[in-house]
Amino acid sequence: MTLIVRELRADDAQDTEGFALVRRAALPFMLASAESVAFEVAQAHPDAHYRPLVAVEDGEIIGTAQTGVAHDSPEPGIGFANVYVHPDRRGRGAGSLIVRTAEERLAAAGATSVFSWVLDEPSNRAFAESRGYRPSRSAHFLRLDLVDGTLPPLQRPPAGVEIVSGEHFRNDPRPLFELDAETAADEPSDVDTEFTDYARWLAETWNHPLLSHGLTSVALVDGRPAAFTAARTDGSSRYYTGMTGTARAFRGRGLAKLAKNDSLHRARAAGHTEAFTGNDTGNEPMLAINKWFGYEICATEVRHVRTLG
Repeated sequence: MTLIVRELRADDAQDTEGFALVRRAALPFMLASAESVAFEVAQAHPDAHYRPLVAVEDGEIIGTAQTGVAHDSPEPGIGFANVYVHPDRRGRGAGSLIVRTAEERLAAAGATSVFSWVLDEPSNRAFAESRGYRPSRSAHFLRLDLVDGTLPPLQRPPAGVEIVSGEHFRNDPRPLFELDAETAADEPSDVDTEFTDYARWLAETWNHPLLSHGLTSVALVDGRPAAFTAARTDGSSRYYTGMTGTARAFRGRGLAKLAKNDSLHRARAAGHTEAFTGNDTGNEPMLAINKWFGYEICATEVRHVRTLG
């Protein structure tokens, strides 16, 4: 058995598909495709030092890591390394070798701390804590059956409110950038994020191959974007909402629920059978909305952090 860890070859279809396959096996509630893996490498900001790693055993990719620096955080030196090993290939040393390699590369890039999402399972948490990582905040993955689940009926928006798809903004998505930036700033997180670069947002978010403009829904109040839910699909029967939020001036009016309800009905009509989403465990308003839709928790991740040096 020969096990090595190296950088992903983003221009190699076999590498990107192998990376996506491991991610789908380890996190079946997240979306990943060969195209999205290659896209994220190509579009990464130079200051992010984004270097996906793969663990290869006898020519087969059995483990992956997304590694980089949070360049859009006002706090310098924050690195991240999200490590996943194929469930059928655990116990072969791939995880340990990836973590060690990721830490060395992040330290060389100027990172002084490393954040990592870890599935809330005894073996995974023990693995992280034995390497000096301490637990921080947690987040849930949730699933909704769009075929036999309890999706509420499509709701009619109140007077002055209109629901449109993301296609409405295809020629000028800047209003959605501004809404996304405002809601992201208020999202619970260990690492603060600032969206200030519109061109970068266009490249990394709006043009992401998994983003579905047609299934993304936006609530307009007197023509102004007030709430939205961003939808992702990977060509399968699965659908994922990566972000749902409301502008501060419009909160408390149920607009995020209206937008998400519209998007879910669009997804079901398009033939999607499973809906997934993620929530910080402390984000009680969004958890309540998802419970109303019928989502059920299917897994939990705990973010861990380690100080380098």
